[in-house]
Amino acid sequence: MQEQMLKKRKSDEKVFDAVVNGLAFLIVVVVLYPLLFIVSASFSDPALVLNGEVILLPKQITLEAYRNVFQNEQIWNGYGNTILYTAVGTIINLIMTTLAAYPLSRPDLPGRGIFMVFITLTMFFSGGLIPSYLLVKNLGMVDTMWALVIPGAIATYNLIVMRTYFQSNIPWEIQEAAHMDGCSNWKLLTHVILPLSKPIMAVMVLFYAVGHWNSFFNALIYIRSKDLYPLQLVLREVLMVSQADVVDSNVGLESKILLAESIKYVVIIISSLPVLLMYPFVQKHFVKGVMIGSLKG
Repeated sequence: MQEQMLKKRKSDEKVFDAVVNGLAFLIVVVVLYPLLFIVSASFSDPALVLNGEVILLPKQITLEAYRNVFQNEQIWNGYGNTILYTAVGTIINLIMTTLAAYPLSRPDLPGRGIFMVFITLTMFFSGGLIPSYLLVKNLGMVDTMWALVIPGAIATYNLIVMRTYFQSNIPWEIQEAAHMDGCSNWKLLTHVILPLSKPIMAVMVLFYAVGHWNSFFNALIYIRSKDLYPLQLVLREVLMVSQADVVDSNVGLESKILLAESIKYVVIIISSLPVLLMYPFVQKHFVKGVMIGSLKG
């Protein structure tokens, strides 16, 4: 009887594993296929792409769209600007979020519950676009890098995640022992808390860096000089110019339409590639940091 139950349980487990693996395979296909198609389309003859002949692998490989995009000097300038904004912005985000999350995680902070209520309210209510623009303008930050990195120095959700991680994974007894040994709050943060918080710091780097890299709306509102355009605005202009050329000129109209179609795929790859390359370096910390920081406590 017992052997039959064990056999049935093993059979049920095999069926369950098969279903899970099948669903996982379908999810992988659904996620990966658009990416592979975009890469293939960017290298393929655009006429074949429009005719639906490119399904997975590239056909009649051409680099014309890549040449047109990379010959544009604004692309490289936009890359440099975006790398700068992402690096500076992420450093500011990490410093400000850590300095806010650490005291809010301490049970001996008077009124920390009230502070958290007001901080959480900012996730649902804001001053609006016009007051925000007037504030940035009055601070003299319009058409500067600081308009893109200062107003969003702390993301409320990330602050809550980091505070929860500190509460759940750094035992209060360790902090009390450090204080008894004469450790100041600053030394406690830099020598005890942060070395034990590598997973959540990696998650914060990923969240903030991806946010800055993909930032588009703030630059559209606050940046006027083309020399300060981030990559996303430059790519927008490249697309708009390629489409305008198609509308304004009847010379080689068909070839220009096809080239504009290829440029769309190239632009997607250019804007996504750095983020895709960065993710594997923080992936080992990513799941652990998110799960611990957002679910415990």
